[in-house]
Amino acid sequence: MIRRRSTPWIHQWSRVIIAAIAGLGALNTGYLTFEKLTGGSAACVAQAGVKGCNDVLASPWATVLGQPLALFGLLAYVGMLVFALAPVVWKGENNTRKQLENLTWWLLLIGAIAMSIFSGYLMYVLAFNLKALCPYCITSALFALSMLVLTVIGRSWEDIGQIFFTAIIVGMVTLIGTLYIYKDVNVSEKPPVQEIPAGRLPPFVPTKDPNPEFGWEVNTTSGEAEISLARHLVKVGAKEYVAYWCPHCHEQKLLFGKEAYQIIDDSIKTECAPDSPKGKPDLCQAAQITGYPTWIINGKSYSGVQSLSELAKVTGYTGPTNFKYFR
Repeated sequence: MIRRRSTPWIHQWSRVIIAAIAGLGALNTGYLTFEKLTGGSAACVAQAGVKGCNDVLASPWATVLGQPLALFGLLAYVGMLVFALAPVVWKGENNTRKQLENLTWWLLLIGAIAMSIFSGYLMYVLAFNLKALCPYCITSALFALSMLVLTVIGRSWEDIGQIFFTAIIVGMVTLIGTLYIYKDVNVSEKPPVQEIPAGRLPPFVPTKDPNPEFGWEVNTTSGEAEISLARHLVKVGAKEYVAYWCPHCHEQKLLFGKEAYQIIDDSIKTECAPDSPKGKPDLCQAAQITGYPTWIINGKSYSGVQSLSELAKVTGYTGPTNFKYFR
């Protein structure tokens, strides 16, 4: 009597486990995408002298093709979730199911390899370029690596050599594409500053490293209303906490314009980045600042970019309100 060989438990449950990890990854990146798109601050415990999650989200590496990097991560995790569960929920013919299972295993392998290579590059950036600690980023990288391991051991692959060949090809393509996407991030050449016309401000996408002393140059001009509001904010004792490398902080500057923001810069702005010549991280820590920009007005905290109309409203401003720019 010939006994039928039992199927290892990991082969039975690998797709379900991969789907669960992909679901958690989608929640992780979905949350970061929401915070990035809304200008909010991710919940993250800040440590003195160490850049955190919001520092990473505000860096040039956190934006790809004008969109949050987390959004592409979300799409990748959703794709892996679909690939993992497609054969499990399939109710059609067995032959079609087997074909679907074989196809999705290869898609899972390709996706997991690409995500792991890309995550590895981001971990390098996190450690050596940003020198930051981001639990969300590290967790996402571990998710990608876990899915890769489960994809490799989660089924009986007929040709192991083909797996290595696929890994080499996908890894090279992913690495070359990643380096191309970020090729301009570290370029130090100073671009020409062109004034932005009045109206709705386009999303600010940094392509150059900011200057530690002042960030990026402001290319909007102020009107009477912006200058009047800036003076009013100084008068009522408002405080703004920023970091020079924070794109959202730059968007706040653009709303005021160069002349009006100079008033804020000289009077009520506090730079929180420790590596800035103007940095005062101790004051920011004492004020319990966890994201940038943060406004403190009448003892109340306002996180993220604030419209000038909102700042006027919460401070009782009664001057001209024909502000030139809005989001």
